[in-house]
Amino acid sequence: MSGHDNGPRSRSVLPFEAVPAAVGGLRRVARGQLEQWGLPALVEEVELAVSELAANVIKHVGSGVAATLVLEMSGDRLRIELHDKSFHVPVLNSAACDDECGRGLHLLAGMAVDWGTLLTATGKAVWCELSVDPELRRREVRRAEAALAEYRRDSVSQDPLTTCGTRIFEESATGLIADLLHWVAARGGDPDGLLDRAQMHFEAEARPEGMGEAA
Repeated sequence: MSGHDNGPRSRSVLPFEAVPAAVGGLRRVARGQLEQWGLPALVEEVELAVSELAANVIKHVGSGVAATLVLEMSGDRLRIELHDKSFHVPVLNSAACDDECGRGLHLLAGMAVDWGTLLTATGKAVWCELSVDPELRRREVRRAEAALAEYRRDSVSQDPLTTCGTRIFEESATGLIADLLHWVAARGGDPDGLLDRAQMHFEAEARPEGMGEAA
């Protein structure tokens, strides 16, 4: 356990089936719980953390497995735990090529005051703690943005045919796009509009030189 001040605790426990369709519901429950606790300022970071933790369970433990989301407010920190039935503990290595680690842990390490994993009687829990203090939270957001930028640089700098392989490279790119869309949506942006504009830019840049719009 971390050494922060132990004050009154508020705790929410939500068992769920780890399938993609459940992730949106987890975000809604987390948002509602934070509103009840008077912590609306933490919603964006918590939704992102919950999404990443749940996605890692689905990808690395298995779709449809039983899992549990735990939110606990104590002192000046909010703790998020994702429990699953696997005893395999993830390791934070290179974000570019480590298909077993993935972008989720790098995001957690970048945005959280503290994070880690612990073994339980039935599996493990991956957890992170976010600060309630506004200044510390601003630092966490900057670290998360830096983690996303570093992940993007590492991903595009690798040769997919000689390192991770085309499949893993495409999964990394897809994961990065999903992260950015979550980031935009959490800040009130329009992810669908962003995708449309990106597609337009891609088509314009991919068009052979000298070819304009059809008359």
